[in-house]
Amino acid sequence: MADTSIDWEALASAAAAARARAYAPYSGFAVGAAALFQDGSVSVGANLENASYGLTVCAERHAVAAGVAGGHGRLRALLVLADGPQPVPPCGACRQVLAEFADAALPIHSRTVSGAVSTSTLGALLPDAFGPQWLPKR
Repeated sequence: MADTSIDWEALASAAAAARARAYAPYSGFAVGAAALFQDGSVSVGANLENASYGLTVCAERHAVAAGVAGGHGRLRALLVLADGPQPVPPCGACRQVLAEFADAALPIHSRTVSGAVSTSTLGALLPDAFGPQWLPKR
């Protein structure tokens, strides 16, 4: 059942503002993300490309890191906004980071600038995520 208390339009606006500040000189593919945390806070992120491509930071990880650094705890929802022919889901690295700060039921909305929407959950995008349950107990 969908959580109707999430204001997806407000998250989309926040992601759009972040996307406008993306640094994407190599790909030209600007992405913005807005992460809603359990405490009601929203953190945003934009992709930050780097000439050493492996050092590029995705918008989703940027938003999560900002929220966690701000002390906002666990995630409640994520919205990703990009311009393309179809909505773009978080990449594999982002999915793994999301799994560290959310459970499998995390709703993820991917949107295009033109308004197309794809909705999923973290569990559908990353089944059997690697997490602390796989590490030896200390």
